[in-house]
Amino acid sequence: MTAAEPRGTGLETALWRAVAVYRGLALCYAAVVIAMNHGGYAHPLGGWAVLALMAGWTGYASFAFGPGGRARCGRPLLAADLAVAAGCVLATAWVEKAGNISAGRPTLPVSWVAAAVLAWAVAGGRRAGVVAAAVLAAANLMVHAAAGTSGIGGTTFNGIVLLFFAGLVVGHVVRLAREAEARLARAVELEAATRERERLARRIHDSVLQVLAMVQRRGGELGGEAAELGRLAGEQEAALRSLVGAGPAAPPPDASDGGTDLRALLTGHASTSVTVSTPATEVRLPAHAAGEVGAAVAAALDNVRRHCGEGARAWVLLEDGEGEVTVSVRDDGPGMPPGRLDRAAADGRLGVAQSIRGRIADLGGTVSIVSAEGDGTEVEMTVPRARV
Repeated sequence: MTAAEPRGTGLETALWRAVAVYRGLALCYAAVVIAMNHGGYAHPLGGWAVLALMAGWTGYASFAFGPGGRARCGRPLLAADLAVAAGCVLATAWVEKAGNISAGRPTLPVSWVAAAVLAWAVAGGRRAGVVAAAVLAAANLMVHAAAGTSGIGGTTFNGIVLLFFAGLVVGHVVRLAREAEARLARAVELEAATRERERLARRIHDSVLQVLAMVQRRGGELGGEAAELGRLAGEQEAALRSLVGAGPAAPPPDASDGGTDLRALLTGHASTSVTVSTPATEVRLPAHAAGEVGAAVAAALDNVRRHCGEGARAWVLLEDGEGEVTVSVRDDGPGMPPGRLDRAAADGRLGVAQSIRGRIADLGGTVSIVSAEGDGTEVEMTVPRARV
């Protein structure tokens, strides 16, 4: 059982408040049962002592599990809660007469012990709830064994079954409620991010993009170095438009969301000379793997800029297969003569070997480079999902 850490959310507060309310109501019911049956106990004062212990623990647990409790949801507190409940059940063997136990009279705390099961289910989920129910079921069986009964009555059996149902069902509902709360929180964050992005997009469109477009147009008219500035301004305008229109950034990767959307890493390379094509749906990889694939693509595009000239174009294609992810980078440059990569590696120039092949190989993937003089170059990187 892994106890949940205090979160301080509205859901957590509501769940523990519900357990506290149940604990108080069950205490009242147990007090009524003890008051009605104390005359038939073997040790009547023992019944009142158990009731006093239950009342004291109810008050303490309601505070400790509540918003103001400093030890809320900790494992020692949960263990103590279960130990008190089991102890009250076991005290029945000493307080109650053996004949009454054999006749099916309930244990002293009656349904009050279910509060411990609920607390374990809220803190640790279904498995924790079932464990707590098993401990209390064992305590009930020990009471009947001490009374010398050969079996348990229908009332005791039904009570044990209800304990297991309570731990299982409440733990399951709590897990679903927490997942729903997490999804709602992510949706609220996404909506806020979308609104902020739209606000920034309007301001950028009214200022920066218009200036870049003017610089590109005037640079083309003037020629010379101004034309080069105009070309760079055009590339930055296209990249900025792509960034503005790409939608809100994906949330940080964690164990629940399955990693990073590779599309977001690749679309950042889009410009007037680089076309990026991705699937309409998310292509998620673990954060490290997505980062390495993105870095390999950046290295391939850098090779295009350095070796293919200013007018070269490149196309990046992302494909999401059933068991693998494939990214290809193709250009319309002059291509490479046979053996050029081998000669570069022999001369100590390891750009492709380390930046591209090395990264993908570390992920268990493969790299295929197809090039011919005059026909451009295509770099295809494939990463199996099973390894990442």
